[in-house]
Amino acid sequence: MKKILIGGGSGLIGLQLAQMLQKSGYEVRLLSRKKRSNLPYEVFQWDVKAGTIDPEAFRDLDYVINLAGAGIADKRWSDARKKLIIDSRVETTRLLWKYIREMELPLKAYVSASAVGYYGDRGEALMTEDATPGDGFLSESTKQWEDAIFSGPENIRTAAVRIGIVSSTQGGALEKLILPAKYGVATYFGNGKQWFSWIHISDLCRLFLFVLENDTINGPVNGVGPNPARLRELVAGIRKSVGIPGLMLPIPEFLMRIPMGEMADVLFSSTKVSSAKAEKAGFKFEYPTLMPALKDLLETKR
Repeated sequence: MKKILIGGGSGLIGLQLAQMLQKSGYEVRLLSRKKRSNLPYEVFQWDVKAGTIDPEAFRDLDYVINLAGAGIADKRWSDARKKLIIDSRVETTRLLWKYIREMELPLKAYVSASAVGYYGDRGEALMTEDATPGDGFLSESTKQWEDAIFSGPENIRTAAVRIGIVSSTQGGALEKLILPAKYGVATYFGNGKQWFSWIHISDLCRLFLFVLENDTINGPVNGVGPNPARLRELVAGIRKSVGIPGLMLPIPEFLMRIPMGEMADVLFSSTKVSSAKAEKAGFKFEYPTLMPALKDLLETKR
């Protein structure tokens, strides 16, 4: 049985991915800061500040997936919060590579989360994996993250999935947009023309599994669906899917900048991202278009 270790496996993506991997015949192990007994996987402790991981987590290991990282939009971006966002990604990555090197693990692959924030605000341009990083904190932090990801041993295949807007009713940006629509109000930010590159959470988990098992995939790969949507289109789709006529209310950028500060970049950056690399490698999306994806998410509560 193939053995896989997941860092940050107790979050929104990690728990669904762990379940998919287990159904696909993997022995799944999770890294956690605390001991857990309520999950159907072996859980091993790690302490990033202390620089320690339970060595048993690496026993006869075949693969590593790292999803660890503090939430980008959970709190206002103070200097301390920015440092935490970067350190929670970079230091977990460095710690994993430290153990992998010291134990001389013959891993088949190391696959990490990354983010389309790498590209920054790029307007109408279509971003492929070979694009240069953009400007601003989102780009800066993701660039530092990927520098750490691709600092591992050359003999281990390494890939980074640049995740877009994850479509799920259980967390993330979509959940926050669905909530006001249920009460008859659909909000969008600014003029609503900014591009949001989204992906159904099931397709994202399937993409991680695909990248894990496809020996031809190295480097960054965009974790987005093939049909990005403008924010106003996304909100209109949510309103239609929820089945409430409601109102379409724009929120001016300056009003969001007051409480959110620089973090409002998450809402107003336009990032139109290509899924061509994954598709050319043979990946097939189950939910390539917006309305069927929203319908499934609202029906299944995924």
